[in-house]
Amino acid sequence: MMGKISFFLGLQISQSPRGIFINQSKYALELLKKYDFESCDPVDTPMVEKSKLDKDKKGKAVDPLHYRVKRIFRYLRGTVHRGLWYPKDSSIALTAFADADHAGCQDTRQSTSGSVQFLRERLISWSSKRQKSAAISSTEAEYIALSGCCAQILWMRSQLLDYGLGFNKIPMYCDNKSAIALCCNHVQHSWSKHIDIRYHFIKEQVENEVIELYFVNTEYQLADLFTKALGRERIEFLINKLGMRSFTPETLKKLMNEEDE
Repeated sequence: MMGKISFFLGLQISQSPRGIFINQSKYALELLKKYDFESCDPVDTPMVEKSKLDKDKKGKAVDPLHYRVKRIFRYLRGTVHRGLWYPKDSSIALTAFADADHAGCQDTRQSTSGSVQFLRERLISWSSKRQKSAAISSTEAEYIALSGCCAQILWMRSQLLDYGLGFNKIPMYCDNKSAIALCCNHVQHSWSKHIDIRYHFIKEQVENEVIELYFVNTEYQLADLFTKALGRERIEFLINKLGMRSFTPETLKKLMNEEDE
């Protein structure tokens, strides 16, 4: 007979009567030990806020791997016990947030799409991807991000249908009113004709009421975390909203032992 799952593909899974906690502290500690970062000074953010990196063609060549991961290891050192907390809840509702950082890459001027998907308020999927072409406006960048998020939502919806869970008018949140208007308007404007046709399928999903778009203020745009470097306070606010918590091994042990009491 199989017992409760505790490890799966490198993920640590701690189950208790209150909920499920998923993290990778064991793997993180192994990485820190392997690269001699066990006693490094932690930092509050994985990247410097508002940092814009570009190519230094005249600069001295350095090991790019070491350069990029050093700060990440220092951030990891201070957040090693963080993970996703899933409180027990019977309610299920599919929602999503999509965002973009327009022309964030200094060399290619390409934008970064970010998206998160939730079952009710429980984070189950997230993405951060460089867009394949440069967008000429923030509206276009956000529109492409919405399209990518919509594709992920449709895939998740199809998987949940296999379990007898049907969803329509799935809420998707965006902080760009022009991008929302473009998704809801079937008239092809001259300024949007150049946008690749593969992104326009989102209009059909809106028309068929599979998804429903809502405006959200940038402050509460939860996908903001996946588009650019942010400051400590902003990161802490967002990861709390995403359901991340920090539980020490002692706290986890107490939670798991509650079942035996």
